[in-house]
Amino acid sequence: MTDAYVLVLNASYEPLQRVSMRHAIKMLVREVAVIEEEAGGSFGPFPVPKVLRLVRYVVTRWMHRRSTLCTKSAIKARDQMCAYCGGKAETVDHIVPRSRGGTLTWENAVAACIRCNHRKANRTPTEAGMTLLVVPAQPRYVVRD
Repeated sequence: MTDAYVLVLNASYEPLQRVSMRHAIKMLVREVAVIEEEAGGSFGPFPVPKVLRLVRYVVTRWMHRRSTLCTKSAIKARDQMCAYCGGKAETVDHIVPRSRGGTLTWENAVAACIRCNHRKANRTPTEAGMTLLVVPAQPRYVVRD
């Protein structure tokens, strides 16, 4: 039960995010949210929540902006396919391996399938005899306000 997630709605009933059960109970204790739907059972003095609603409205302009932070999930979202074979992107590969000083940057990371990632191993694409189908670069997202 502690690994379950709870949907959090804004005061206007718009979905905001999912939070852990632990975070949801903390929100109930601080009285910043109320239970909209119960999952059944109890957690101390509280019913186990399935859906919470915030007591006060939270402005969510930040939700419509895409982060320029370079993360593994952002790399996979940018590339959407394996940069070596065009297959399903399942992991992230560092062009210059981390063991050789490569870092997780937009220009040094590409999405890859597990097979190509293992084949390339601890080498550069040139050393592994593999060619990149994409040129890795920082994405240029349109910021909507």
